Amino acid sequence: MSRFALFALLCLPHLATAQQSAPRRPAAWTAATIPWAEVYPDGTKYALLEGRRDVAGEAFTYAFYIPAGYWEHHWHSADARVAVLQGALKLAYGSVLDSLHTTSYGVGSFALVPANRQHTMGADEPTVIIGTAVGPWATHQHGH
Repeated sequence: MSRFALFALLCLPHLATAQQSAPRRPAAWTAATIPWAEVYPDGTKYALLEGRRDVAGEAFTYAFYIPAGYWEHHWHSADARVAVLQGALKLAYGSVLDSLHTTSYGVGSFALVPANRQHTMGADEPTVIIGTAVGPWATHQHGH
């Protein structure tokens, strides 16, 4: 086999993959400019800001809006790294919804929520969080 043929066999698959990926463009959002893609009847909102949550090993970033008075109990299939952009995120860990024993994380706070760790999440004021995780991603609601 010639050197060129060996080079082509080793490198072309990587070059094809690189060509399929479009160059990344800079992006930035504020709490007021997030393009909410999903708005739910309970007042929560969700936006996938970059990446894909269904692809194994791919990092993605999302925004979640939590209205004042909203509470839920759930857990995720992967670690979630969460920063508070607006308001104050309230968290408590445990097997049942517990809005009375939460810790409040205000703007500028960062929390690591480990995979499969059941937790209560809520807010007393309108709150926006930005999260980063690695796919595949699933959120499991208590009782669902």
